[in-house]
Parts: sequence; structure tokens; C-alpha cells
Amino acid sequence: MAKRRAVITAVGHYVPEKVLTNADLEKMVDTNDEWIQTRTGIRERRILEQGATSDLCVRATQKLLERRKIDATEIELIIVATVTPDMFFPATACIVQEKIGATNAWGYDLSAACSGFLYALVAGAQFIESGAYSKVLVIGADKMSSIVDYTDRNTCILFGDAGAAVLLEPSDNPHEGLLDHRLYCDGSGGAYLHMKGGGSLNPPTHETVDKRMHYIYQDGKSVFKVAVIGMAEVSAEIMKRNNLTADDVAWLVPHQANLRIIDATAERMGIDRSKVMINIDTYGNTTAATIPLCLSEWWERGELKPGQNIVLASFGAGYTWGAALVKWTLDNPKS
Repeated sequence: MAKRRAVITAVGHYVPEKVLTNADLEKMVDTNDEWIQTRTGIRERRILEQGATSDLCVRATQKLLERRKIDATEIELIIVATVTPDMFFPATACIVQEKIGATNAWGYDLSAACSGFLYALVAGAQFIESGAYSKVLVIGADKMSSIVDYTDRNTCILFGDAGAAVLLEPSDNPHEGLLDHRLYCDGSGGAYLHMKGGGSLNPPTHETVDKRMHYIYQDGKSVFKVAVIGMAEVSAEIMKRNNLTADDVAWLVPHQANLRIIDATAERMGIDRSKVMINIDTYGNTTAATIPLCLSEWWERGELKPGQNIVLASFGAGYTWGAALVKWTLDNPKS
């Protein structure tokens, strides 16, 4: 019996209207446009002024449902990848379920930082492949501005807000959809990228607030060293496992953390930059949203076509990292 595969049948994304440029940041902290662009590749990012992560999820999902021409009641499972949930509980997935009217769905949140969407995609695919469900909504969304310290020039330049989603449905063709994945984590990396305040270890107090423990902390140099190796190596690994050459890969869809990490990953895979999805210059690092945001934008422009091999790759706090191979099936909207 042929293996049931999970294929992406719809995509959607939403970015807030407010643009925070490098010039704006020059007025807030000791930095400048040239320094930011040279080290990160970022020119601007989007900021959600009103609302929460669930609102990013809802706007992206509404676009997805409209494109798929289905009602929210057809969704059976919602997985939200985020590190900025609306609140600890209920889960943001539950809030999204209520807001979109997905009355027949259950759901949960998944926390894996910048690898969150990739982890959630793989998890959602298992529910499809097992035969348990036929319509699984996977969302990557983060309101990073809610946990960014805008007096810290090392981190505030990096992050933006966005939400993006994909719909997974079954296919009886074993040669399409999510074909392979490799996921990793290394808890020793937690010392270099974390937010210590707010959980059961350091519940909110005047002291934790005064110590700025409810903001992102990142040791940039340490994270860069392992991220540039980890994302590149796992991407090369997924190609080797599936006997793919650079010519076989239509697109690399990397997490948008740093342009130098993206370039190193493409170089390790032997892939030309023209086949790499890059929008970090426009949106910065939107954490769990970066990969599905790329997928939705490139599909919208007609550059993703059925039959293409695409490699998704990520690296994030935890440390968490991984890669996945997808045979694209969603029709080109411009065809």
C-alpha cells in the first residue's frame, strides 16, 4: 500500500503595515544603516502596533482559506508555532480556533523558536500520514516586538512581526509533499539565546522586570558560529539522504536570521543565490514566520511550481535546527 503523504494545498501570510527602518533605529540606539545591512542584510522590518500574535495568525489564515476556497469549519487541527503566544494559556491555537470559527478543530502551540514552523510542519504531516486527519493548519507567527529590548542595539535591529500559514492535506502519491526531514536540538545552546523571565523558573517580579529578563538575550557571535554550521550541514545532509544535486533543487527556503548564514547554507549545498528565497531585507527575522512567509510570497508571485524540489532549513534557540525536503504540488496562481 502506497504511503499517504502530506502535501501543502494552500498558503497565506500577513505582515503589519507599520515599517521600522534602519533609519528609524538610528534615532533609537547607537547604530547605523550601513552597519546593520553589512552584518545582517536587513533594511527594514514590520511592527504590529495593535493586537497580538493570534491576530497575525488569523489574518494569514483568512487569506489561506480564501485561496483554498474552504470554510474554517473544515479545519480539523491547528498547530501554532510561536515563542510569543498571546498568553501562557489558553494556547494561541485555541484563540485562533475561536477567532476564525474553526469549530471542528482542536489545536496546540509548539515552541521551538526559529525552528518552530519546521517542527510544526513535520508534526502536522504525521497526523496526515497516519490517516487521523485530512486538513491540518500549520501556522508560524511571532510578535517579536513584544519581547525585543529597543535599548539593546545587538538585538533590536534583528526582529520583526509577521504571521504565515500552510494547509496540509493528504495525497496518495508517495513521491510528493513532505518527503523527508531531519530535526535536531542541543539544550546546551540555551545559555546563548534565551528569555529568562516569565516562566516558572523566573516568574514575573519587580526584580525580573528591573533586570530586563523579559526580553530576548542573544550572544550574537556564539550563536552565529553554530548557526552557520548547523543550518548548512543539515541542508547538505537532507540532499545527500535523497541523492539530490544542486541542479535537482529548485529552491532553498532558509530561515531568515542573517544573510551571511543564508549565503553559507547555499554555498554548502552548491546552490546559486538565484535559487534562494530571501526577504530578510524587508522583514528582518520574524522567527517562526520566516519560512512560510517565503513560501506564500514566492507562490503568490508564481515562482513556486508543481514538481519542484524545495529544501526548508532553519536554526533557532534551544538550540533547535533542521531541514525538510518538499516536492511542491500547489498550482501556480499565474498559470
